[in-house]
Amino acid sequence: MAPKTDFPPIRACLFDMDGLLLDTEDIYTLCVNLILEKYQRPKLPWAIKAKLQGRPGPAANALFAEWAQLPISLEEYAKELYALQGQHFPGTQPLPGIVRLLGDLGRTRYWDIKKKSAATNGTTNGATNGASKPLPSRVHIALATSSHETNFRLKTNHLTDLFSVFEGHRRVLGDDKRIAPGRGKPLPDIFLLALRTINESLPAGEEPIKPEECLVFEDSVPGVEAGRRAGMRVVWCPHPMLKKVYTGREAEVLAGRTGEAGDVDLHQVGEVDDGWAEYFPTLVDFPYEKYGITVPPAEVEDELSMQEEGKIENGEEIQVVEGASSAA
Repeated sequence: MAPKTDFPPIRACLFDMDGLLLDTEDIYTLCVNLILEKYQRPKLPWAIKAKLQGRPGPAANALFAEWAQLPISLEEYAKELYALQGQHFPGTQPLPGIVRLLGDLGRTRYWDIKKKSAATNGTTNGATNGASKPLPSRVHIALATSSHETNFRLKTNHLTDLFSVFEGHRRVLGDDKRIAPGRGKPLPDIFLLALRTINESLPAGEEPIKPEECLVFEDSVPGVEAGRRAGMRVVWCPHPMLKKVYTGREAEVLAGRTGEAGDVDLHQVGEVDDGWAEYFPTLVDFPYEKYGITVPPAEVEDELSMQEEGKIENGEEIQVVEGASSAA
């Protein structure tokens, strides 16, 4: 089929974390292989690891246990695994291109500030320089990770500056009570919930964001399928070894048609080569223009209005606002 090209500009980016934002996949493999070696089992092959990626911990552990056939219970395996992760995850670092990507997207809040200023000055089209062309739009971002709260903290407590771009109410973790048990990736619930957290906190007057205006960033195959089933566009940026596993099947992955969700209604996933998803070997120098995203220059961070807005979004003034609201 001919790929779709007439997409609306992206208004929201939803991010997976492990293997996409953070270089955790090799740490996961190391921890698992240490346990396998302890019990004289073969190392974890990428063909099996590919099925574990992106899924909530309990679901991934159950799949692993079925393959590994360890002489210990699933509970004992999980205990040993989490102990090893506790040793190794605190050293996790962002993958190439991520610091700049998150910084660039976070800086698009500048367009909201300029529009507010234009409205104050009586300019209806959002332009403040006398031009008729409206200003670009902010890109809202949210986190949608299968990692549970404990593991999330292990991986990110030393990276608070990096993750500060994700407002607290726009972080959806794998143990979020709003996601029903058994509804993790490759089902679409986590991405639909992430979009809901954005729409529920949009500035007054901003139109709700539609799924087709969202761009999902994923490294895992189940994650790509979840994004496609949510009706969103997807960027697939996998580990090189995962890409090797799916050599020749890339089009199936991008369509969400690998069967990772089991027996599903095919109308809920995409079509091969439909243009809704694309493979990227790296997120360095991401092509924003292709997705209708305009990033303001880094110099705008020095403007007083940006610094004040940043303080509010990071919660430094939230208590004052809430207190005044409660007293009213």
